[in-house]
Parts: sequence; structure tokens; C-alpha cells
Amino acid sequence: MGDRDALWQADLRGVRARFPLLEQRIHGAALAYLDNAATTQMPLQVQEAMRYFEQHERANIHRGVHTLSQRATDAFERARQDLADFIGAGEEHLLMFTSGTTDALNLVAHGLSTPGVHPALLSPGDEVIVSGLEHHANLVPWQQAARRCGATLRILRPDAQGRLHAEDLAHLLSPRTRVFAVTACANATGERPPYEKLLAMAADAGALTVLDAAQAVAHEMPALQSLACDFMAFSGHKMYGPMGSGVLAGRRTALERLEPLRYGGDMVAWVSATEAAFADLPARLEGGTPNVSGAVGLAAAAAFIDQIGRDAIDRHVRSLRAHAVQGLATIDGVTVLSPAADASAIVSFVARDAHPHDIGTLLDERGIAVRTGHHCAQPLLDHLGLGPTTRASFAVYNTHDEVERLLAGVAEVLEVLR
Repeated sequence: MGDRDALWQADLRGVRARFPLLEQRIHGAALAYLDNAATTQMPLQVQEAMRYFEQHERANIHRGVHTLSQRATDAFERARQDLADFIGAGEEHLLMFTSGTTDALNLVAHGLSTPGVHPALLSPGDEVIVSGLEHHANLVPWQQAARRCGATLRILRPDAQGRLHAEDLAHLLSPRTRVFAVTACANATGERPPYEKLLAMAADAGALTVLDAAQAVAHEMPALQSLACDFMAFSGHKMYGPMGSGVLAGRRTALERLEPLRYGGDMVAWVSATEAAFADLPARLEGGTPNVSGAVGLAAAAAFIDQIGRDAIDRHVRSLRAHAVQGLATIDGVTVLSPAADASAIVSFVARDAHPHDIGTLLDERGIAVRTGHHCAQPLLDHLGLGPTTRASFAVYNTHDEVERLLAGVAEVLEVLR
């Protein structure tokens, strides 16, 4: 172990101490929590930031003249600015709070396909391109939007190894392409597509571009202002923040085209008995009382990531993934998906003569928490011809010892099942 690795291991002990949940035992064994692509754990400083808000500043925002309302409003808007800085937003960008990536992507798909203040962007004969790597949250809303408008949905299909290629996108782009949606990291396989190039190609063709950054924002994400990206979505619970919190960020000019998904309080400029005018952004897309403590917690999670350093986190989770891939490849009958996807914290695999649910259940008996199933990406796994998988995913607090436990556990479980 080099000096840098030794220092990181010392720091890692301090990092893990901020996550008391990890100290518990499951079925008598120390918990190895390897389901971070679904939900990461929250450090104490995030919990404390939310607790402070609830105990000292809780009030409704933007509408009150009393002191608590003003404090709550300040906390909410400070969180907005902190998160805009965290993702590298430029002056041309705005940031909306949502309940998560799914909410944000539905807001975009609905907003571009529903007429209102502006005509709907999508109409019969138009085309929407979605990559074949997507979580259902970046596919199903576009299916519905295309159906609602009579547009055509086209899929940028991956190759047999689950990789996307720019030349395939070039063949799909046309003068009728209105939207291109892609993930920054496939949650089912860990594949990291060349999304920077793909987004730029679609933008050059005149399409609006949508990036699902949920699996990348916590450790591997260039600044938003460096991307040809009109809309970017991510969730708090995948970056050490609270559940039910998330972000839709994007170019002001693109966000202004969206018809609101929710109508009501705080998103209107004025209302009469028969009509209404909507407020300016961001309020126009944030109707109703928001999850203010969630926004505060999400900003605190971003601060936690920056304190450790995204580069350091990225190196760490990549090394854990590489360790897992190398070890799984030596186990008889195990096939690893996207084994060369090294810019990832996710490893998925299938095992001959063993169902993933059985593998996951027996690993849980050993205190090892993994994910099993289609991971809300059934079309991708169907395309690869693999069916459901077992998925381990890593975060800043995971260790190489836990990877060794995973490898030993998989080998033992397969002996039992066979």
C-alpha cells in the first residue's frame, strides 16, 4: 500500500465514523452496505443541518414577513446557490428543486409536450431520441410524451457489450429531432457513455438535450457550463443527501419553454376567478410548499462531498469497482456486465444456475446488502439478453475489505445454490 493509499485508509476511518448506520450488525454480521446506486447513507453533518432547520428555522418560505419565514427563505435560496455552485452552473443556468430525478425528468417531458403559455415543443412527426441505457425514469416519461403528441420515439441502442457509439447517434439525428435524453452512468451496468460528445452532437443538430446525472453527480461530473446540456437532473438520496430531494438544472431559455407540472401556490403572479398568470422562474416550476429541509440537507450533502473532494471519492469508488470486477471474473459461472467501464461505482453480474434474488437473500444473511432484479432498466437488460442481475455499488465509506467479503460471499452462495 502506497503512502497515498495509507493516508486515504486513515481518512476513511474518520469518514465511516460520520455514518453511524454502518456500525450495525445484520443477522449477526457486520453490515457491508453495497446498495449505494439505489440510496446512499447520510452523514451526521447532513442530518444535523436538517435538524437545525427543523428546530430553529422551520416555516413556509417566500410568503411571510415574520422572522422565521425570512430565515427559512434565506436557507432555501442559499441552498439553491450552493448547489448551483456545486454543479458548476453558469450565468445562463437556473436550478429548480424537485423531489428527485424522476420528478425532474417528468417535469421536462411533460413540460415540452403540453401546450400552455408556449406551444408544445413536440408535435406529430417530431422525434425524440432516448439512449438504450436509461433508467425507466428517463424512458417512460418520453414514451408518454411522444404518445401524447404523436411524436416518434427512437432508441439509441447500445452494442452487445452495452456501450453507446457516436456514429449510431449520427445516423438517428434528423431535422425532426427535438429532444435527446441520455444518462451519465447506466445504473444497471455501470457503463459510462461518452455523454459529453453525444450531447454536443444532438445540440448541434438543433435538439434540446437532457442528462440524467443521478449516478454521476456524487463523484464524476464535469461542470454543467462545460456541457451542451439544456436540462440536468439528479437526486439527493444518491449523493449522501435526504430522500425526496432533487434538482432540475438547466439553461434559462430551455426551462422557460416548460409548461408547469404543478399549479397552485407560489407559482402564480396573479389569479382571477377565470384565469391566472404565472410567476417567473424558478418559482413557476416549484408550485406548492417545497421540501425546504430537504433542500438544506441536499446542500449540506454537496458540502460534504466537496470537503472530501470529488476526485478523491472518484478514485476510491473506481478502485473498489475494479477490485470487485477482477475478483468476480475469477468465480466460475459469473459474467460481469460492462467489465471495462472503469469510470463507475457500479458492478452488476449474473451467475449460471443461480437466480439473483437467491444470491441477494443469501448475501443478506452474511450482512452484505446488494441489489437484485432489473434495476428499473428492463429494456437494457433484455437487449443484453441477461435478464435480472445482482448489483453491488460503492460509496465513499466502503472498503476493500467489504469487497473481499462480497467476493467470498458470492463464491459461498453459488456453492450452496448449485
